[in-house]
Amino acid sequence: MTKSGIILEGIIPWNIGKVFSMMLRTAVNKLPIFLHVAMIFLVSTFVITSSIVSCSSLQRKEVRQMVVYSVFKDKEFIPKKYTCEGQDVNPELVISNIPEGAKTIAIICDDPDAPIGTFVHWVLWNYPVNGPSVKIPEALPKVEKLQNGAMQGYNDFGKVGYNGPCPPKGHGVHHYHFKVYAVNTLIELKEKVTKKELEKALSGRILAQAEIVGLYERK
Repeated sequence: MTKSGIILEGIIPWNIGKVFSMMLRTAVNKLPIFLHVAMIFLVSTFVITSSIVSCSSLQRKEVRQMVVYSVFKDKEFIPKKYTCEGQDVNPELVISNIPEGAKTIAIICDDPDAPIGTFVHWVLWNYPVNGPSVKIPEALPKVEKLQNGAMQGYNDFGKVGYNGPCPPKGHGVHHYHFKVYAVNTLIELKEKVTKKELEKALSGRILAQAEIVGLYERK
């Protein structure tokens, strides 16, 4: 008789203790089988769960974030050509990973470091989208309506289209935020549109957005 049987039979009636001893010996003999089955179950569950997580991760990676590039890199200085000390024309912008469903691109460029508060340099909307990427060429005409149907509003110089960085001399480095929006529709706005009107019209219509920040200083 096993030790477990002796213990059981010593504390309860002999016949009942013997039955329990037999049951215990049977369970002990079969325990490795139970463990084996349990391990197979746990490993299978782990493999299946890992596969599901991996597939979900791959699906998430396929949804790429919209990005914008220009002749300058993010947080680098804007070439003088695109400022009031140069030709004062807009830089080229290349927008990639535009989501499906986007119909147009809108752009707002402003400078939050201006001494009078955020100063707007460019307001553009309804630039047509025909695929996952769009190139905004440099030196767009400074008119309200472009040939492709895109529209430009008024900046804080009181002019239509783009006017580049022109911070006060000795005021330090300013940051110019080129904010790009993928929009799910055409935006209908009246004449003399400013940043405020465009932002209001964009509410609830933005599918994705990206930004590149350029620097400029006049000494």
